[in-house]
Amino acid sequence: MDLIAYLIEKPPDVNLIIGQAHFIKSVEDIHEAIVNTVPGVRFGLAFCEASGDALVRFSGTSQTMTDLAKKNARGMGAGHSFIVLLENAYPINVLNAIQAVPEVCTIFCATSNPVQVILAETDEGRGILGVVDGCSPKGIEGEADQAERKSLLRRFGYKF
Repeated sequence: MDLIAYLIEKPPDVNLIIGQAHFIKSVEDIHEAIVNTVPGVRFGLAFCEASGDALVRFSGTSQTMTDLAKKNARGMGAGHSFIVLLENAYPINVLNAIQAVPEVCTIFCATSNPVQVILAETDEGRGILGVVDGCSPKGIEGEADQAERKSLLRRFGYKF
């Protein structure tokens, strides 16, 4: 078995969701979950089929994000994995809807941070072991940091 760290390629302001699903129907169902949750959302979705033709299946509302999702899915090459790249929405806006899709098994991460996907490669193919999401903590939050966190959430409209 070989271990691979695959760096997801994306612009810094783009959010992503990486997960695992179990059926070719996932592409349509995840697409519907996203557009039914955030009208006007711009995203790309790619899914690595794990049997049959073993193609990268894709969908989206933004050609740029869809092309980037296809490139990253192909680069990961992990069976039944999917990646969603969000241009004008946050994962928190769509995560519950995606998790409610019957074919979705696991969400590995939802972030705008730089992400490395840790893959195991065997004679059978590749599988996701986990992700490295951003950097390690640099310290412990102080009172000023707490105030800034609370202010940020209010500026984003998540708290009142």
